[in-house]
Amino acid sequence: MKKCEYQQIDPRALPTPTPPHHRGDDDGGGGGKSDELKRPRRKWEVFPGKNRFYCGGRIIVARQSGVLPLTLGLILVTSGLFFMFDCPFLVKHLTSCIPVVGGVLFVFVVITLLQTSFTDPGILPRATPDEAADIEKQIDNTGNASYRPPPRTKEVLINQQVVKLKYCFTCKMFRPPRTSHCSLCDNCVERFDHHCPWVGNCVGKRNYRFFYTFIVSLSFLTAFIFGCVTTHLALRAQGGKGLVFALQESPGSAVELVICFFSVWSILGLSGFHTYLVASNLTTNEDIKGSWSGKSGEDVTNPYSHKNIFINCCYVLCGPLPPSLIDRRGFLPADESAQTSGADIEVPTVATKSEINVVGGSSQLVNGTQEAPSPVPALPNSHHDSSSA
Repeated sequence: MKKCEYQQIDPRALPTPTPPHHRGDDDGGGGGKSDELKRPRRKWEVFPGKNRFYCGGRIIVARQSGVLPLTLGLILVTSGLFFMFDCPFLVKHLTSCIPVVGGVLFVFVVITLLQTSFTDPGILPRATPDEAADIEKQIDNTGNASYRPPPRTKEVLINQQVVKLKYCFTCKMFRPPRTSHCSLCDNCVERFDHHCPWVGNCVGKRNYRFFYTFIVSLSFLTAFIFGCVTTHLALRAQGGKGLVFALQESPGSAVELVICFFSVWSILGLSGFHTYLVASNLTTNEDIKGSWSGKSGEDVTNPYSHKNIFINCCYVLCGPLPPSLIDRRGFLPADESAQTSGADIEVPTVATKSEINVVGGSSQLVNGTQEAPSPVPALPNSHHDSSSA
């Protein structure tokens, strides 16, 4: 099977689009339209997925990102009340290290949250028409244009374990292992874990480490604030004054206490669950489906696990961060830029010059032929894949 290479386009090497001649240009009436046609368009402006771009395409978020401000707001409000009402009292009666520890945790939480939300999670570029035609010929080798062998799957061998690659009717390719199509973002994402509305983005191969460090650091921050608030109120209530008096003296602590009490348990549970996933080199998607648990009665094992907790953690959290495969800041070719000046249409994106890396090692087809599965396209089909599986 032919391997797909996604080459990065050098914007300096692209010719400037030549706009067609308009009659209005002669009398000075069509200057605005002419300028629009002359302007080279970037690929993020016609990106086919349901994403939003900011800062000229440098920041990418999901379209349904309305919960992200709520997440950031809860963190800012809780931490602000902590520094305003609790820290002065605790510094005076205990130690000055408390605001330092709280400040470090707060900064770390905000940075990792923004990294998770604004990072490309590992979106795979959609197939070009030529790639679609190539894979369609491989699928339909009967010579009958109306024949489509259902289901469209492909089997590869990874660490002596057979893995099925499913065909994506939206992206027109066979999904690489551990890749799923997110129905909310309308993209195929490598090592898809889940779509998290709290961070306003998918969690995948390129931002999972940021998501994990975010929830772990948020667990420490929430538990730290909860412990400091209870200590603060306990010290104020000493001498028979009671808890009511303490809350009246520090009303902000009551708000912190309620927020932390109802959130710390869920955050700690989520951190523990993802710690188990990291140690096992699993994804949330695989764990929910029971892909390697043998629930279906088959004798299967996780082919991606290194059989060692420490190695799995290092592989997931400390491995090299792969480059983004969507060249969202790149320029469209001259002909496509001219054609899409009037309206936004879906065109395939191109990525940096590298082959899509499937797993840490090489994979094999079941018939023994060495090959790394890469996204291979097919012609448009009447079926539309919008599932997250």
